[in-house]
This record gives sequence, structure tokens and C-alpha cells, in this order.
Amino acid sequence: MSLLEIDEIHVFYDHIEALKGVSLAVEAKQIVTLVGANGAGKTTTLRAVSGLLHPRQGEVRFDGESLADILPHEIAAMGVRQVPEGRRIFARLTVDENLAMGAFTQSDRRAIAADKERMLTLFPGLGERVKQVAGTLPGGEQQMVATARALMGRPRLLLMDEPSMGLSPVMVEQVFETIRAVNEQDVTILLVEQNALMALSIADYAYVMESGRIVLAGHGKDLLDDEKVQRAYLG
Repeated sequence: MSLLEIDEIHVFYDHIEALKGVSLAVEAKQIVTLVGANGAGKTTTLRAVSGLLHPRQGEVRFDGESLADILPHEIAAMGVRQVPEGRRIFARLTVDENLAMGAFTQSDRRAIAADKERMLTLFPGLGERVKQVAGTLPGGEQQMVATARALMGRPRLLLMDEPSMGLSPVMVEQVFETIRAVNEQDVTILLVEQNALMALSIADYAYVMESGRIVLAGHGKDLLDDEKVQRAYLG
């Protein structure tokens, strides 16, 4: 049994069908990536997992349990956290306050304090920024705050939506190093990313989406060598 199973889901925005029978699986402790053009359905897939959208047909299961009719905050409490596209940090709060917001499912103050220390070890650049208003940070550090905030919930599955968007090449490298480091702490990652070269290079498994459907799947490094993928996404 996979940690995450998506079985033939159909998702609509009003009368527009965004996902047309999408099926995929994410094994525990893997990095799995979704690649595809804008509008392919990648973000919609993540929203269906996190409970922000509900499939009209098909099923999403986490650790064997159906997520149908489960509210987003309940899914988060089960161990599924999302780093949204555009980061969406609490711009007027400090870095420390953002991290505290990520621990909303916990009540043990000592555990929360220990998790904050762990985040500052994982993201050393944030150590001297804890009292700084998060909205004043550069984009790369805001991405670190968004990721650390999600990790404060001790997720088993981390959904990451376009973490490299709008960042400089140097910061993109740093973001992907962070993704590897998070995964090495046994956090399973489902990654949506337009930088197909970087995403496929770190992915254990990958799916290619086009127009709301999965059109290709395989090990990340195998898809790097696929001629169709190279033409469409790697230039």
C-alpha cells in the first residue's frame, strides 16, 4: 500500500473538467514530482489531496484512508501539509510567528520549541531572522519560511507547489538542496515544479501531466532521457 493513492479522480471548476481521471501513487519516503505546462492540472491535483477541492469521481487515499469528506484542517492533522505556490507566508508576522502558525495542530510547548530549533538547524539562514517581519525577506528566504512553517506540523507527506518560482538560479539550487535534506529526514514529498530538469534529477518517480491527464510516468532519471520529455520540457 502506497502512502498516497490517487485513483481515477475527476475534478471540476464549475462546469470545466480540470482533472480527467488522474491516477498516481506516492511511496513512503520518496520524492515524486509532477511536471507539465501551465494549466496541465498539477496544482489542482495537490488541492485535491489537501482537501481544498473534492473530486466528483474517484478517490484520494492517505495511508489507506479515504480523504473524501474530510476537511482540509483535518487532513493537515493527519500529516499532510502543503507549501503553496507563491509561498503565501504571513507577511506581517515575524519569522518566529510564522513558524508558530505552522504548529497549530500541536499543544505541547516544549515540542513546539524543539521543532523551531530543528527548523533553524535545517534552515540556518533563518536563525538571525527570527524576529524579522517575514514579508521583508527576499524571495528565497520567504520560501524557506514557507517550507519550515509546513514542517512545523511534522508532516508525513509534504506537498510543494512550484517552490523555485521567481527565484534566482543560486536560490533555486538552494531550494532543491533543501528539498533533498527534508526528504532525508524521512518526509515524503509530492513536488509540483516547472523546472523539469531540476525536479526530475531529484525525483525517485515522476508523472508528466497534459490537459488534466497523466500521459507519461517513470523513474525521474529515466524521464530525463526520454525524447518526448526533452523536447517538451527540457528544451
